[in-house]
Parts: sequence; C-alpha cells; structure tokens
Amino acid sequence: MKVQNLDKKTRLMRTFQLETPDRPPILGGWLAAPEYIQALTGCSEDDYWTDPFRWGIEAEHILGSDGVIGIFTPIHRGEFRCVDGQVIERRAAYTIDAVLDEIASYPEPEDEESAFDEEAAYTAYATELRQRQVQCGDILWCPADWSVIPKALWYHEFGHEAALSTLALYPDRYRKLIRLAAVRGRQRATLIARAAQEGLHPGVFLTGEDICSQQGPMVSPKFLRREYFPWLAYTFEPLLAAGVKIIWHCDGDYRVLLDDILACGVAGLQGFQRECGMELEWIVKRRARNGDPLIIFGPMSVTETLPFGSPADVRAEVQRAMSLCRDKAGQLEAALVFFTSNTITPDIPLENVRVYWQTVLDSAW
Repeated sequence: MKVQNLDKKTRLMRTFQLETPDRPPILGGWLAAPEYIQALTGCSEDDYWTDPFRWGIEAEHILGSDGVIGIFTPIHRGEFRCVDGQVIERRAAYTIDAVLDEIASYPEPEDEESAFDEEAAYTAYATELRQRQVQCGDILWCPADWSVIPKALWYHEFGHEAALSTLALYPDRYRKLIRLAAVRGRQRATLIARAAQEGLHPGVFLTGEDICSQQGPMVSPKFLRREYFPWLAYTFEPLLAAGVKIIWHCDGDYRVLLDDILACGVAGLQGFQRECGMELEWIVKRRARNGDPLIIFGPMSVTETLPFGSPADVRAEVQRAMSLCRDKAGQLEAALVFFTSNTITPDIPLENVRVYWQTVLDSAW
C-alpha cells in the first residue's frame, strides 16, 4: 500500500517493521562539527557551549532528520573529537602488569549480578528516555547504546598494546573482563527490553564494538568465537525475547565475522566502508537469523563520498542505496534508514551535508 506524508516517528517505525514508508527515513546525531551546528542554527559559539544537546537537536530539525541516535558533543571547546590527547596518553601508559592489577580489582561477575537493583536502574533509565524525547520534539529519540555488549577488546580503557598483549598472554585472567562486561550488558539489555515493551523505547537501536581494522579482525576469529560471541548472544537474550531489533556497527573489514554477528540475533547493520570490501551490493542480500531482510543504517560514506565527492556524487550515492535496497520487482531487499558510516567531521563540506539530507527528503519510494 502506498503511503504519503507520514510523520517522522511513523516513517521510522514502518521501516523498522519492514514495511514501506513514503520515503526512506533519515537518522542524525553524529554531526561532530560545532561550527556547522552554529552555521545551521545561527547560534554563537558561546550559545552552543551553554547547551550542546539543545543546539544539536535544533540543527537536526533544520536538516530534516526523522530520528537521532544521540547528539555528538566534543570533549571541549575548540575540538571536534570526543576523546582528547590526555586520555590517549593515559591509555598508552598502561603496562600489562597495570592491566592485570585492574582486572584483579574489579568485582567478580557473580557479585556484580547479585548487586543489580533493576527497579532503581529502570526508573532512572525510563526518566532519561522521557526527558530526551521531550527535548527532541517530533524527532524520534532512538538512542544508540554501546554499554549493552560484553566488550571484547578493552583498548578504550587500557590502550591497544597493553589490552591486546594481556589478552594474548593471560587469556584466563582476561576472560574475567568479558564476563563482567557481559553481566553488565545483560542488565542494560533488560532495561532496554522493558522500556520497549512499555512504549518508551522505539525497539530498535544501534550498538557494537570496533573489533575490526581495515585489514579484518584485530584478534583471532577463533578467540572471538570461543570467548566473545557466546557472551554476546547471552546479553542479547532479553532483547530478542522482547522483540527488540539490534543494529550492529561494523567499521573496517567485517566480512569474516558477519556470519557470527548475524547468528547472535542481529537484525541489521551500520557502517559499510566500501574501501574495506563492505559493499552494499552484497550486504543487502544477507538475511537476519530469522530470515528477515536486514535493516540498513547507512550507507553514506564519511571516508569517501561525503568528504571528497561532489554534490552530484552525493545525490548519486543516495539514489544508488535506494536502488540496491529494492529488487527489480520493487520488493524489499533490505529496509533502508539513511545514516552515515561514522561521524560527520569538519573535513566534510557543509554543502555536501545539506545536499545529502535534501536529496533524501526529496526522494520517494
């Protein structure tokens, strides 16, 4: 049935339910360029820093987003990253012994599980969801959640060298980190599932972990299949039981791990670096574990098309994505939600950002 002039929430929810909306919806929230937000909204730099969330949402309204997964806020004024150099230096200073000491200081997973106060945690979580949706207005608050996964590599905490060396040399002790994160992730999953059942959460969200580089997995797939993916499936159980759909962020070359991710119950994918072989042409042919078409958050490239392409290239990329997500008979190959492969940084021309949004807004299925 052909539909026209849907409101933003309905457009997104129809797509999440694998139904055809009036046009593909568009997600925002990764505009990591405060100067662009200021240019779009007319606020001053001082105005912006008094309330980055407010002005970020205002920019999304002006661009025309149907939903947001969050509002990216830089670490401080004059920066566009969310991590500063001092944090990176602290991570790099970790030694293997320091990592082992921290692992020993962490609570046992069983103790973490028994100490969880679900009612208190849910009250706080539900309150935050309600408040954010009020701030978003008619834009659907569709928050990403990076804490719901068991976390395999821990380099954000300890730096790449120390974290991965500890994994290689002391796998038995490292296993505690993954188990602890899995317990915490399942607790978070319980909150999301409950909020979705109560209508406070859209029931679809983005999560994932950067475990692949442009050359493939950073650690052995054999290790991940033995020590990580079973715990990932464990954390997802409450979500899948509640009918929540999980979209997995896949930077880099994820091809060797894609079957493993889908087998855990993931319903869709986001990322897609074409230069790493993650091409939409074959990705849309894949199916979720239950046989459904995938939900695609993407595929606008922040490493190729948006920073280096012309406005005509941007328009062509939008049309190409729409064409690939339908077969020759017009049937659904994949449910398309336009989104970027990663954050929109200041090296991407603002003109291309505007053209991207407007091309999607002007399109129709």
